[in-house]
Parts: sequence; C-alpha cells; structure tokens
Amino acid sequence: MAKRRSSSGPAARPGRRALLAGAAAALAAPALARASDSYAASPFRSLTDAQWKARLPGFAYEVLRREATERPGASPLLQEHRSGVFSCLGCGLPLFRSAWKFESGTGWPSFYTSIKGAVATKADASFGMDRTEYHCAQCLGHQGHVFDDGPRPTGLRYCNNGAALRFLPA
Repeated sequence: MAKRRSSSGPAARPGRRALLAGAAAALAAPALARASDSYAASPFRSLTDAQWKARLPGFAYEVLRREATERPGASPLLQEHRSGVFSCLGCGLPLFRSAWKFESGTGWPSFYTSIKGAVATKADASFGMDRTEYHCAQCLGHQGHVFDDGPRPTGLRYCNNGAALRFLPA
C-alpha cells in the first residue's frame, strides 16, 4: 500500500526560512521605499491643509490638494510656446521642459516626458476607469494623468492641469 502524503505535511507548508525571509522582506519594503524617495524629508510634505489653502491661489488648491480637474481649454498655458520650464505651482519643482510640450487636442497642457525623478505615479480607479495619476514628487501635489497615446519618442501623454503649473521662461 502506497503512503499518502498529508496536505498538512512538511511538503505542503512553506519552510521556516522561507517564512522568515518573506517576513523580513515585508518589513523592509517601507524602509526601502522611503530610502528611494529623495524628497521624503521635504518641508512641503509637512504643510497642513490650512497652510496649503493659504499659499495656493483659488482653484489651484482644489487641483493640487484635492485632485480636482480643471475644465478642458481653461488653462492659459495651452497657448504657452516660449522656451522654458513648467514647474509645480505648489512647491516650484521643475517638472517639464517646454520642448516636450505638444498639442494633444485634449484641452490640457500635454507633455511626452517629464524631468527624471520629478513626478511619481499611482493607480487611479475613480470614475470607473483604470488610469495612472501622477503628482509632484516633492510636495505630492496632483498634476494630472499619464496615458500611453502620446507621440514619439516615448508614446506617453502627461495630461496636466494648467492650474497646477507655473511657467518659467528661459
């Protein structure tokens, strides 16, 4: 008669080393994420909601801190074609170079790439759609959404709320 292995035997359970390694990795993950966040100690991260309200003009507060979206075509930055840099209105971090701006036909300022390390992303399933939201890496202010229907060389479209940006001419 053949011996049957029990489903609760040693072969069915992960080894002690595997469990300990998994637990160590889970505990280290937040520390590793913080270590890779070069803006973690930014003073902008500790501003209160009241401080943000006081420092941001009108609708910019709603966009940057509450993830609102401005109406398409509402931003004067759609017509901005000078050489320069588009920076976060909340903290001043440069996000995009004007050479990367393109006319997407969407009604929002659009860029095909961002300055390395200047934006961070997260999944956004609001409004019944799966999208990728991006925000300023320094102050965590909402900027817009990134889509994969942009021009070469990246194929990306960073669709930005103009109310979240400040243009600085070169």
